[in-house]
Amino acid sequence: MSLRPTLETRRAVPTMEGAGVKLHRAFGFQDPSELDPFLLFDDFRNERPDDFLKGFPWHPHRGIETITYVLSGTVEHGDSLGNTGTLGAGDVQWMTAGSGILHQEMPKGNATGQMHGFQLWGNLPSSQKMTAPRYQDVKGSDIPEVIDDDGTRVKVIVGEFWGKTGPVDGIAADPQYLDVFVPAGVKKTFRIDTYRRAFAYVFEGSAAFADASQPTGVLLEKEIAGQEVNIRDLSGDRTLIRFGTGDEVTVQAGPEGVRFLLISGAPIDEPVAWHGPIVMNTQEELMQAFRELRNGTFIRPAH
Repeated sequence: MSLRPTLETRRAVPTMEGAGVKLHRAFGFQDPSELDPFLLFDDFRNERPDDFLKGFPWHPHRGIETITYVLSGTVEHGDSLGNTGTLGAGDVQWMTAGSGILHQEMPKGNATGQMHGFQLWGNLPSSQKMTAPRYQDVKGSDIPEVIDDDGTRVKVIVGEFWGKTGPVDGIAADPQYLDVFVPAGVKKTFRIDTYRRAFAYVFEGSAAFADASQPTGVLLEKEIAGQEVNIRDLSGDRTLIRFGTGDEVTVQAGPEGVRFLLISGAPIDEPVAWHGPIVMNTQEELMQAFRELRNGTFIRPAH
């Protein structure tokens, strides 16, 4: 066994998307080879409805897959194929945009106005970029959870882990997507296939990953007595850990335990031409997609 070294530890960056949704971006719109086959990862976590209710109105996608994982609140979605639905707390949606789709995602807070979820973009290989769009909607109750003797809990969303198989399948990136909780002070090792690119994203508590430095909580602006002040929020790190090659990841949980996503996938190793929500292999394919958006032929007829 070989331990995967930590190549980089970095904080998610405050970003605004859609019609004014405040979120934190761990990676995206930079070097697409860095975490190939994954292109982008957003953490939308808000306690103020004004920061998310305007949502993500109608927009196109082509050439990618998106996975949305909701922790609290709901996300109402609809698309150009007539699909509609609502993702609730614990639910997952994997959307294969393929040849093209127009859709909207409108987050709604829970009873106390909180909203929290993640969206990950996975690339499609050239042979699948123009496939028919499809959805996989999964209820949280259908996601298997494994609990180890030391209290470690793992929800298996995609892929296989500890004898359980996640309910989402047929994904081009052949990913493993795990939601992991490790109790305070526990040291735990997780197997990851050597050929996969891998990263972790901490969103509760703190931990040290192999040779990673100790996370220290993210600096947040909060309003206290009418004044905006910077404070350390130790409950949610918003820290990305990017791993090198190897077949194991080791984590040492901090004093409050740690909850993180552990995500890996098989690299596609193809050229990437990317603008906004459309990801192709060449600039010509990209220009063609935008021509089709303008002339109304972007959506392919169902066969």
